[in-house]
Amino acid sequence: MNVGDLRGILQYVPRFRDKIFVIALDGELVEMPVFSNFLLDMAVLRSLSVKIILVHGASFQIERLAREQGITPSNSDGIGITDDLTLRVALDAASRVTHEIMEGLTMVDLRAASSNAIIAHPVGILGGVDQMNTGRVERVDTQALHLFLNEGIVPVLPPMGFDGEGRTYRVNAESVAVEVAEAMRATKVLFFGSHPPLTLAGELIKQLAVPEAEDLLKKKKFADQKVAGAKLEFAVRACKMGIQRVHLLDGTQDGALLAEVFSNEGIGTMVYANEYRQIRRVMKKDVRAVLALIRQSVRDEALVRRNHQDILQNLEDYFLLEIDRTLVGCVALHLFPEHKSAELACLYIGKAHENRGYGRMMMQFVEEQARKRGVNLLFALSTQAFVYLQQKGGFVEAPPDVLPPERRAKYMESGRNSKILVKDLAPIPSV
Repeated sequence: MNVGDLRGILQYVPRFRDKIFVIALDGELVEMPVFSNFLLDMAVLRSLSVKIILVHGASFQIERLAREQGITPSNSDGIGITDDLTLRVALDAASRVTHEIMEGLTMVDLRAASSNAIIAHPVGILGGVDQMNTGRVERVDTQALHLFLNEGIVPVLPPMGFDGEGRTYRVNAESVAVEVAEAMRATKVLFFGSHPPLTLAGELIKQLAVPEAEDLLKKKKFADQKVAGAKLEFAVRACKMGIQRVHLLDGTQDGALLAEVFSNEGIGTMVYANEYRQIRRVMKKDVRAVLALIRQSVRDEALVRRNHQDILQNLEDYFLLEIDRTLVGCVALHLFPEHKSAELACLYIGKAHENRGYGRMMMQFVEEQARKRGVNLLFALSTQAFVYLQQKGGFVEAPPDVLPPERRAKYMESGRNSKILVKDLAPIPSV
């Protein structure tokens, strides 16, 4: 690990200290070799004063145990009818998973306790069909969970709920995680499955705002990824209940927990309800960081040299891209109102975030801003990025006389011999 990586991690430590993370774990992962390292990663979070509530599933174990006993379970995931035989198998399977988790947590020196903090009622009759022993979360005993957390104990919650009469109900694990997170005002929910996270056209989906996730679900974009798609539905529900960020992760990937928590890009799919990614104006306090961001590109003569005063004098022209409150890129839009033209300048994306579409995003943002201000011609001057501007931004090369006179004079004086690229933004006349 290099110094930059360590600094990047350290920015999250004070942000997450004493915060609550709810981790939902598919039962199958408990039996995989990677599980021991997963528990070590949990121990790292606890050492940084992150409070963890662990919710586990048991579908894999229920199906296996049912096969061994010659039983056909009425359902294994807690969604659908749970008959008496299936409930019996589910109780046995869930108890075994809980025990294995408790053993594993003990091995990494974490104190843990299984809890009956989930108060459930029967789902009842749906569509004329009695769901029997399937339950829904009615209430979470937050007092009990806070007592555990305040003593440094990790609560381990099986996919079971209990009512006041002592009856037990099979409850879906993801549903438990969402309800617990809402009741405990958790900062994050992290769903760990035994399968890859969400992809579209073979590409991992890194981030989804709630409206984007809802749109994809509505269009049934994940029909071939049923398990991950189901977790996405719970992620959206969690965000709507006040959880700002929910993560969908491949639990078979070693180190997934720490890689997701301590980076602003992560390695899974994050669904967010707050402003995780934004483009905003540069403020005075940002100038030093912007100069540091572009320093190497200036040295490489890809960007024009700017100093603190240069940016301050044109502060309203500059915008930055933030991801998880980390500066990722910048761009400037210099207006020439008399000529209805504007210059796209100082476009830069940090090396760690290249090839992720952020440069194109910034160009599109600048175009939108230019159009709003009545600009008909957008131009850019480039010595090294002209191919990118042509291929990704739709710019074409043009002679110097397209530039406004004052800008053309500076261009001739600079001696940089930049290529001049333009893009027509003039509105198409109506017929």
